Amino acid sequence: MAILGSLRKNSVVLITVIGMALFAFVISGVFDGKGYVAQSPVGVVNDEDLSIEDFRDQVDFLQTNYNLSGLNAVNSVWDQKVRSLILSDQFKLSGISSGKDHLESLISENPSFSSDPRFLNDIGNFDVNKFIDFVIELKTTNTVAYEQWKNQELIFENQSNEKIYFDLIKSGINFSFKDAQFEYFTQNDKVDIEYIQIPYSSIEDSLVKLKKSEIEKYINENQSDYQIESSRNIKYVLFDEKPTNQDETDTRSVLENLLKEKKEFNSVSKQEEIIPSLSSSKNLTEFINDNSEIPFDSIYVPKGNLPLDDANILFNLDINQTYGPYIDGDYFKISRMLDRKNGGNVRASHILIAYQGSQSASPQISRSKNEAKNEAIRILGLVKKNPSSFSSIASEYSDGPSKSVGGDLGFVQDGAMVKPFNDFIFSKRVGTIGMVETDFGFHVINVVAKEDLVLLASIAIKNLPSERTSDKVFNSATKFEIGLSKGADFDTLSEENEYDVKTVNSIKVLDENLPGLPNQRRLIQWLFSEETKIDSYKRFDLSAGGYIIAKVTGMKNEGLATIEDVKFTAVPKVRNLQKAKMIIKENTEIKSFEDLASYNEIEINKALALNQKSATVTNAGIEPLVVGYAFGLGENEVSDFIVGENGVYKIRVIKKEISKGIESYEPYKNQLLQSKRPMSTNSLYVALKEIAEIEDNRSTYY
Repeated sequence: MAILGSLRKNSVVLITVIGMALFAFVISGVFDGKGYVAQSPVGVVNDEDLSIEDFRDQVDFLQTNYNLSGLNAVNSVWDQKVRSLILSDQFKLSGISSGKDHLESLISENPSFSSDPRFLNDIGNFDVNKFIDFVIELKTTNTVAYEQWKNQELIFENQSNEKIYFDLIKSGINFSFKDAQFEYFTQNDKVDIEYIQIPYSSIEDSLVKLKKSEIEKYINENQSDYQIESSRNIKYVLFDEKPTNQDETDTRSVLENLLKEKKEFNSVSKQEEIIPSLSSSKNLTEFINDNSEIPFDSIYVPKGNLPLDDANILFNLDINQTYGPYIDGDYFKISRMLDRKNGGNVRASHILIAYQGSQSASPQISRSKNEAKNEAIRILGLVKKNPSSFSSIASEYSDGPSKSVGGDLGFVQDGAMVKPFNDFIFSKRVGTIGMVETDFGFHVINVVAKEDLVLLASIAIKNLPSERTSDKVFNSATKFEIGLSKGADFDTLSEENEYDVKTVNSIKVLDENLPGLPNQRRLIQWLFSEETKIDSYKRFDLSAGGYIIAKVTGMKNEGLATIEDVKFTAVPKVRNLQKAKMIIKENTEIKSFEDLASYNEIEINKALALNQKSATVTNAGIEPLVVGYAFGLGENEVSDFIVGENGVYKIRVIKKEISKGIESYEPYKNQLLQSKRPMSTNSLYVALKEIAEIEDNRSTYY
């Protein structure tokens, strides 16, 4: 049973996305980038092919070294490659190339290297020559690592080139006296208005009859706003391989039998032999490893590590008492209590005072051992006087990495710390504060809490469907698929078999997961393949066991949106334009501002101190046209009808304050520089990417 469970669980591919740490830049010579380019590239950027071989190598590198998985790794490499190729054209046009000094400077500014003891000189400063020597040594001692470092050099060089390029761009952005003066007036000119808003909601949607041609015209006039990606819609039935009640009963029965001794006839010795149980086994490690899918673990655990529903019973078992079967995550278990350690888990906090030459001391520490001891004694006095201040004092004075969490080390078991530290925390009562010396320096220690530990011997069998259940699921999926092949309707067939039909819409070509169904790239690739049409269907295996049978119900290709695509975006805007015409026509003969408000039974509102830097009108929302009209009118002047975002407006200017100007506009020039320069790098790249010719073939390979 244990072997069968192991085989089943090994068939499931579990992918964990942890994230990528971006570092690793070296000086290892010039990376020439030459190599074989595949006939079918993974992409083309401005007529430059992206080799699928090189692309795969980098994806594999991210997956192997940084645990980045699936399309996350693919997309990371793609973004980096596209950016690199787009900007390389700009580097060539600008004559930008990174030299040795640029690379050395970037390496020395990288904390991964500048704080690495291997690359520091005697006074604790980064020594680039030590770094170069390290890379040269890699070449002979670890060729695989050297090649990995070497491949990273292109990324490093690109980053250096980017820094030079974008620094040049930012330094080229400047503003004139007129720009600063305009910014000043834009911020400081003010206008107060009275306004009447006749909201679009005053006309029922049902009273507006839209023509298809009107909506299509609006979409065509605003094409940049209504472009859509290729997408697919599906309906599907899930055939999940889950253990049945009978499967769980059978698994429990296997475990229950292991709690009882039994007699078996030995055909070799011709005698009856007693097969031990979990309780009576003398060689417990062997017994557990022979019968369990999880090998024997001699680690002591606190109560909090036990399954919540059974923790109290398990933790309070007598020595050699057994319990189970019970559920722990994906497993059924039986357990035997082997040992208990009272106070075996200790939570402690400490303040480390290191000295020059102590183990792992920072190069910046210059105090002598005697000075460190005196400082530790001083701090010990502070925390003894006010124990509640331990955390804040640790954050201020400790030389250890735990200073960021107030010196808290969490719970540790016996033997986890160096001996003097270990002996102190396990021999002292909770609340004791004292000092010990180790090779790391002097520690001011607070014993925060203690808890008991237990050692359990457990036999675990994964809660998996039986072969009988798996066969039944397979047969059900096959029968459903055969029914579809004979022309049966998907929904009707599902209803007859009481299967739940689910739908997923707007699936994109590079999606990886469906709602509740991770790792569905094979299905999604099929959806976008040339042979797949509306009403096509296909069965796919699920990584966790079981099957999904999906049918295509909708297909949209990249391009201009249809009316159906924009019924919640463009259609309301077209409808509001029609409402605006109706409102203006209804009120066009009304000349007086007050009469207009009275006729529509609407209050006259005020919006004070409007300026051109904000399009927000009090109680009306964002209305840029209203603000713009206000600054174009004179005092007491009434506007024409204004078609706004939320309704039709008429405004009357009641006061205008035009600034007289100031002696120096330098502060406003600095404001512009500080706001625009940092944004320029991203804005420039986005603009370059928009005009680049990019062919994306990722979905062909992944």
